[in-house]
Amino acid sequence: AYADWVYRALVFLVISCPCALVISVPLGFFGGIGAASRRGVLFKGANFLEAFRWVRTIVFDKTGTLTQGVFRVTRVVPHNGFPEEEVLALAAAAESHSGHPIARSVLEAYGRPVDDARIGRYEEIPAHGVRAVIDGREVLVGNDRILHLDGDELVHDTCDLEGTVVHVAVDGTYAGYLLLADEPRPEARETLERLRAAGVRRFVMLTGDERCAAEAVARALGLDEVHADLLPQDKVDWVRRLEAEREDPRAKVAFVGDGLNDAPVLAAADIGVAMGGLGSDAAIEAADVVLMDDRLTGLVSAVEVARRTNRIVRENIALAFGVKGLFLLLGAAGVASLWEAVFADVGVAVLAVLNATRVLREG
Repeated sequence: AYADWVYRALVFLVISCPCALVISVPLGFFGGIGAASRRGVLFKGANFLEAFRWVRTIVFDKTGTLTQGVFRVTRVVPHNGFPEEEVLALAAAAESHSGHPIARSVLEAYGRPVDDARIGRYEEIPAHGVRAVIDGREVLVGNDRILHLDGDELVHDTCDLEGTVVHVAVDGTYAGYLLLADEPRPEARETLERLRAAGVRRFVMLTGDERCAAEAVARALGLDEVHADLLPQDKVDWVRRLEAEREDPRAKVAFVGDGLNDAPVLAAADIGVAMGGLGSDAAIEAADVVLMDDRLTGLVSAVEVARRTNRIVRENIALAFGVKGLFLLLGAAGVASLWEAVFADVGVAVLAVLNATRVLREG
């Protein structure tokens, strides 16, 4: 009898080894990360892969994320006696040291090299624009907010236009504005429809651009909400508000952006997603997920791989506990032999590992 109980204890010991769980669960997530990377999506950790299946709200930046980020100057509208050519030349000189997509488009529209000797002082103001001294004159170039920079609003037109407006002021006098067009990404609308079909319930745009331009893009793509004229901290506040509004505590809020100013909100969101090609280094560093090919369809791939990976991991957990539980009962009853216990340990571990590799094949 003593030997019989020792034998049963050995059977218990072999069956209770957690190899199947310890090997297959991490392997499943590693496989999921590998499958996602083959589809152009870089997850920086298994925890983000696991969390991505619970994304129910996706918040987007506008420029370079929902739109192509390639601006084109369509109109130059001068005011207060400034010639059209001078307005464009001053805007180009002020923007010559900026890396913003709008700055590149203004320089391209100007079409001539800028003499750095003309620029006496330069300051880039986040979410506003730039302030520079050009030929001894103070020049402000940026969105509507830069015209309120010193507390006094410069008199200017209310530009209710479906495009991005860049205002120009010289020595406290409004000189005019440039109208730029930025088309939505061709895959954006289809991506949002596929994400909605996959269970994402809410799409929100947060942008520092003017409301008229933001609403035009939101209408074209079918977004649920749009909030414009925001500072970087305003975006963080909005994301935290959206996180507080969720009804299901498991639901996640993801933010998708590409700019330097998006780094704080990428870090604040449950899951931060950066555009890998057009995105700034700061945005990529702060993000949890990176779309390496700069295509929004990567969001659909991320959701699909995350859900497939989690399903396979749960299958492995159920397989390991189910088989081991059965053989533990058989071992306690004295029915299971040591060879069967070895199968319940090593055999189940092998089956679980093979099942975990499915995510690589299916991904």
